[in-house]
Amino acid sequence: MKEWIFLIGTVIFETLGTLMLKLSEQFVSLLPTEVTIISYLLSFYLLSYALDKLPIGVAYGVWGAIGIIFITFIGAIVFKQIPDLPPIIGLVLIISGVLIIKFFPKCKFIKFEY
Repeated sequence: MKEWIFLIGTVIFETLGTLMLKLSEQFVSLLPTEVTIISYLLSFYLLSYALDKLPIGVAYGVWGAIGIIFITFIGAIVFKQIPDLPPIIGLVLIISGVLIIKFFPKCKFIKFEY
């Protein structure tokens, strides 16, 4: 369970870092630049702990998916970047994929033999 808490922390810091990256004005504005760097470092640090127990594909998939969803909502609220129908469909598919990974982690559809 602790690995999922680390993964959520990873997503939060990555989302903060991405938000600050937008506000950094190509690394010209000092405070957002510093927060970006620190946030990404903390994100990777927490990811390293999550990867101790979670499979790398699951952790990276969940991290990326939730990060995309968070940033899309923040972009819509803060920057008025409202997605149209195709991105919304994509987000629904991403959410579906994360739910499948979360609720069916032990399903094995392909067996590789060497």
